[in-house]
Amino acid sequence: MHSGRSRNDEVATCIRLVLREELTGLLEEIHELRQTLLTLAEKNTETLMPGFTHMQHAQPTTLAHHLCAHEAALGRDFDRTQDAYSRVNLCPLGAAAFASTGFNLNRKRTQELLGFEGLLENSMDAVSTRDFLIECASGFTNLMINLSRMAEELVIWSSSEFNFIELDDMYASTSSIMPQKKNPDTAELMRGKTGVAVGALMSLITICKGLPLSYNRDLQEATPNIWRSVETVRASVRVMKGMIKTMKVHPEVLAAQSVTGFTTATELADTFVRETGIPFRTAHQIVGMLAREMEKPNLEKIDSVAEIVLGESLSSRGLTEKMVKEALNPVSNVKRRKIAGGPAPEEMRNYLSKRQTELELNRQEIATLKDITDSAFENLLATVNEYRKA
Repeated sequence: MHSGRSRNDEVATCIRLVLREELTGLLEEIHELRQTLLTLAEKNTETLMPGFTHMQHAQPTTLAHHLCAHEAALGRDFDRTQDAYSRVNLCPLGAAAFASTGFNLNRKRTQELLGFEGLLENSMDAVSTRDFLIECASGFTNLMINLSRMAEELVIWSSSEFNFIELDDMYASTSSIMPQKKNPDTAELMRGKTGVAVGALMSLITICKGLPLSYNRDLQEATPNIWRSVETVRASVRVMKGMIKTMKVHPEVLAAQSVTGFTTATELADTFVRETGIPFRTAHQIVGMLAREMEKPNLEKIDSVAEIVLGESLSSRGLTEKMVKEALNPVSNVKRRKIAGGPAPEEMRNYLSKRQTELELNRQEIATLKDITDSAFENLLATVNEYRKA
């Protein structure tokens, strides 16, 4: 029956039905990627590596700590997707062209049969809004940017200069002319695919800008952008999971590089402050002068620099060779950083336990969303069959 129905509210409803299913699938895929990262992190809580700022060696950390930073960002992407789902999962059906209808339709009943959480009550808003597409496209863009950052690191880490990891052959290719090459093509393609999500968002914003109420045919151009974006994002999440799961980690290279570039300098300065009571600014100056020497400092060298800066040695203030050696040890550096969120193995194990608990709750939330829509669909079919028999 066509009475009381319009293409406007039907199309708006169909877009939401399909997008709702895509979001559920994306939530599952983000969940699996996060689990992959946490599983790898659990195996590497004591795997030393250099941490970076400005792409320069900064301080020692662990591979687990680094992987969990990416997982935390993906956790927020999960939350954003889940939040967007709640606004996608609203029913416009019954709004008709824009002014509803004179037929006595039960909008609440159609909402329930289609498994929507609620109604888009104002009929004009129901057919004309595409803000839910912009919101989803924005979330997809943020997710792709996070994936692109991960892909960039995989490209860098798999280079000869770094050699932190080796990507599985499935995600790499050789050169057409140089047989020794193993190119990280898949990660590079993922960086490029970020442009699809960004472009879709910009297109949607531009299409929806300045449209008067209510429905306008411009909106026909909006829908292909969201499908292109969600297809790209879902595929990228799946591929990233595969790359992380199958890559080979080189722990010996990571450990060797963890101290390259005097990464223990911060802990040495902190030790001066804790053990001798000098201000951190002064300790920073002393260590900065030691760093210019390009050689591993010992107590004798430290004292000679301290004499220049302070006019007295640090050994006279209680600093010992043992304290210096401990400060310069990357393992001791990491173990000392056991405050909440730090890289110390002890803290990382606590952190990973909490994240696993959160992942289990997220898994249950996804299952609940699927149960609601599946039950609604079964109820809808049963209702249709009853009317057909009648």
